[in-house]
Amino acid sequence: MKNTSRRTFLKASGAVAAAACIGASRSAAVPLNKPIGLQLYSVREQLPKDFDGTLSKVRAAGYTEVEAAGYYDRSAAEFRKAMDQAGLRCVSTHHPMGQLRPKLDELIEYGQKLGLEYMICSWTDHRDPAAKGPMTLDDWRWAADEYNRIGAKVKAAGMTFGYHNHVPEFLNEGGVVFYDELLRLTDPKLVVFEMDCGWVAASGHDPVAYLSKTPERFPLLHVKDMVKGAKGEMHSTVMGRGVVDYKPILRAATGLKHPIIEQEEFDIEPFEALRLDADYLRKLDL
Repeated sequence: MKNTSRRTFLKASGAVAAAACIGASRSAAVPLNKPIGLQLYSVREQLPKDFDGTLSKVRAAGYTEVEAAGYYDRSAAEFRKAMDQAGLRCVSTHHPMGQLRPKLDELIEYGQKLGLEYMICSWTDHRDPAAKGPMTLDDWRWAADEYNRIGAKVKAAGMTFGYHNHVPEFLNEGGVVFYDELLRLTDPKLVVFEMDCGWVAASGHDPVAYLSKTPERFPLLHVKDMVKGAKGEMHSTVMGRGVVDYKPILRAATGLKHPIIEQEEFDIEPFEALRLDADYLRKLDL
């Protein structure tokens, strides 16, 4: 240091700091440098009318990855060809438990042909098929065992199994929050979680608390903004127009591999809304 003048040192340090700031700004252009995905449930009304055209519009709106929510009576080869033609990659798919349990082998084979990384359970049934009403703690504990069983088969097939939440997972019984019990009872080697941040926030819980504790368990996020309706109910809205603050969420999501936007309701033209969603996430300054 003795051969470097204070002025030269400060000048050099300033240049390094400026370069670091520029680099940080550039890296924040796409949060965590990950491709932006779309849950195709967002375009569930458009896909049956014009499957190929809808996928092309999804790509034009700024998405390079998608997550399926049904296969629209197409074979795996047909579905994959449509994705390839649109310039999209299907990385994940959603199936409810009622579909996974009786058709697991068939769905795994389809997923392999499609080139999926993840198979996600999007909804869980009661332990007793005849049961009605809210899920109990015993139901969720049974579900955790089922997730481990399914996860083992999915892993053996070269993919990863995960679970996607809504709001009921954040209810509790005897002080035990169901979501916490799922995290406790599922094997991290067999089951990951796709946190729907919008529904976590709508439940009154903090996504950051979960992401900070075990970020490696959340390789996928549903990025969704929520706004309160006239009666206090929560509705999906364009990113940046609701109540969910994604800066701390994405900072905490250090295990994230696939941020997946989902907008379930629209008050403007859907593809314009989806374009705004992708732009918001792409330009978010972390």
